Amino acid sequence: MRGRPVLVMVIAGVVASAIGIALGLTIHWFPTEASTQLGDIKTLYDVIIIVSVPVFVLVMTVVIGAVVRFRMRPGQEDQDGPPIHGNTKLEVLWTAVPAALILGLCAYSYVVLRDAERAPAATAPKEINIAVKGQQFAWTFTYPKDVAGGKALSTTELVLPEGRSVKFDINSEDVLHDFWVPEFGMKIDAVPGITTHYRITPNRLGTYPVVCAELCGLGHSVMRSTVHVVTEPQFKKWLGGQNKPAAPQGASPAQLAAAGKQIFTGASGCSGCHTLSDAGATGQIGPNLDQVLKGQSDAMLHQDIVDPNAAIAKGYGPNIMPQNFGQTLSESDLNALVAYLKEATQ
Repeated sequence: MRGRPVLVMVIAGVVASAIGIALGLTIHWFPTEASTQLGDIKTLYDVIIIVSVPVFVLVMTVVIGAVVRFRMRPGQEDQDGPPIHGNTKLEVLWTAVPAALILGLCAYSYVVLRDAERAPAATAPKEINIAVKGQQFAWTFTYPKDVAGGKALSTTELVLPEGRSVKFDINSEDVLHDFWVPEFGMKIDAVPGITTHYRITPNRLGTYPVVCAELCGLGHSVMRSTVHVVTEPQFKKWLGGQNKPAAPQGASPAQLAAAGKQIFTGASGCSGCHTLSDAGATGQIGPNLDQVLKGQSDAMLHQDIVDPNAAIAKGYGPNIMPQNFGQTLSESDLNALVAYLKEATQ
């Protein structure tokens, strides 16, 4: 073996490649798979690992072998290195093989991404189109009239039916954001003045985080929402309840507060950011409402919701709370929410 350095390098390279590939395929790089697209993306990632690990090992093996074999020995400090002339066959080989690998991976990646963006077949359940707007520091989701029934529905929480293709139309109202649900395996920039798109088909029931993957300002870390993947009947039931008034006309204070509690713990997402004992909410992103809302009038509570920068709690900065509740909540919803917060904190 001592007289066959190339054979030693080949054996070492094969062993190292096998170990590297095994480790690369064993590690769980991705979260729970909740869309059909993520499965194909994971397969693409595995293929890239299988191809790239041997290439990396080959390069490093040659480098290490060359360093060991051609290292300068004592007494050779003033000598020139051995004369080396080119090898055309070797140069063609190390150019053509990497080029073929890169072209093959590019073609495979193109096919996977093209399929991920492909519209559903005519025989598949009707696709849902949802507009996503990012703004410092909240996401707003708008369902069109034909989906929401009667009029468009805007909400800060995303609900999707399992097994139906969803096309997101994404834009930004202020700076660059990045719409990302890790469990769906897809993300894309939200750019002011430009509408970007992507499709997913949820295939696993559950609740998953919606995050911003682009550093967008001081409140970037709290620019989070939630997506609920539910069954088709649950989705229709949720839609049916969203455009109804929070409380019936002439509701009693108790009925109004009950409706407000439902809003607080439901699609508005308030309970995810605030602590409020009555609602069982333990969020830490925003102020503790048990402490900061004591003694506030109806007008002050209303302002806290629709214009949160007008009075900022001590220890918190501006623009942490979404600025769009005045648009996503109806007046009756706001009245119910104010009634509930007053009842729960006074």
